Amino acid sequence: MDIVLRILAPVGRAIRRIFNIGIPLKITLVLLILAVGGVYGWTSSSMMRAMGGKSDYDEAKRYIEIKDVVENNFIDAVDRSAMGNSAAAAMISGLGDQWSSFMSADEYRTFQMSSANEYSGIGMSILKTPSGGFQITQVNPGSPAAWAGLGANMVIVAVDDVDVRGMDTDEVRTMIRSRLNKVFTLTIDGQKDPIKVDCSTTYVSPVSYKVDRTGAGIITISNFEAGSAEDSITAIETLLGQGVSGFVIDLRNNPGGLVEEAHKLLDYLLPQGELFYSATKNGKLDVYSSDNQCLKTNFRIIINNHTYSEAEVFANVMQEYQWAALVGETTSGKTRTQQTIELADGSAIRLSTKSYRTAGGRDISREGGVVPDTIIYNTVTESIDASFNDGNGTASYNDDAQMREALRQLSMFY
Repeated sequence: MDIVLRILAPVGRAIRRIFNIGIPLKITLVLLILAVGGVYGWTSSSMMRAMGGKSDYDEAKRYIEIKDVVENNFIDAVDRSAMGNSAAAAMISGLGDQWSSFMSADEYRTFQMSSANEYSGIGMSILKTPSGGFQITQVNPGSPAAWAGLGANMVIVAVDDVDVRGMDTDEVRTMIRSRLNKVFTLTIDGQKDPIKVDCSTTYVSPVSYKVDRTGAGIITISNFEAGSAEDSITAIETLLGQGVSGFVIDLRNNPGGLVEEAHKLLDYLLPQGELFYSATKNGKLDVYSSDNQCLKTNFRIIINNHTYSEAEVFANVMQEYQWAALVGETTSGKTRTQQTIELADGSAIRLSTKSYRTAGGRDISREGGVVPDTIIYNTVTESIDASFNDGNGTASYNDDAQMREALRQLSMFY
């Protein structure tokens, strides 16, 4: 206290002289101490509120204290920025969700460039601008984007007249992915007329199908991107017209894709009712249902540990409805959708913000994946889709134990 008085005494005397206040010095000092204490208390209270409360404030103080202790005592030079990035990464790792991650500013810039190129069907790369639009950074020669006349530095503000300013990169990427087998328009900032982009001529179907010599139809769905549901339905109806006795749907190594595509195919196959839903932390539900039309026949679905996301949901719903038995290996369990959230310093968090759940309440991610009814593994020498043609347009699978088992089970019905 003596130290405080010695420091504040000159200030108190100066105040008395400046304002000609006839108040004893001791009272002036007491008032000054109270004022300083009040400002400090108000500042501390404001900081606590800004940081989410006392517990968050204390945690932030501990974090800074650790960095200071390390910098002052650690024998080697300390990179405080690297320490901060490591601490942020550890926070996200502490969630125990393998699909969530932290990216430093440099890592996020690399991620933006790589993820912008994911929809290669249109042939361009984009980055979000501070104004909210999406600047084209590169256009591939001979691509739909190049044919449409799109060029670097153009800024996209709308897709099919839907304003994308205010959306995040993931949302815009999904919008474009959903149109990669169609003709759509992009509105460019500063241009009156939208530019038409035709991706229909470069569309490659993710669905292939054939008749096995056992009489079963085999449909391979390599992903659930745009057009996969329509192409799968076409494959089913074509094979039914050829008199197949049942279906094997091969979802091995299927990374998922668009939820609307998986839903459309499930709606075609299954009877009326709720199929699955996606849920957010605040309880918002998007429910996906089926109408009263369905296709009742014999199905076997093959899955493995590289079956992801919407492909897992599709298999699990078919199993839950007892519409198909599953053969193969337990799936990956990646039935959460991620959102990239940019932070103030240019770093970002890739965070799981939604989870798919079946109508029966199964959270596939928490359960560690979809478990098949018949667990069977291919050996090292056996390869997926190692088939040969017997000369009659039919297929046989000598080197694929999972496919052989699915076909064997179907043959029991005819």
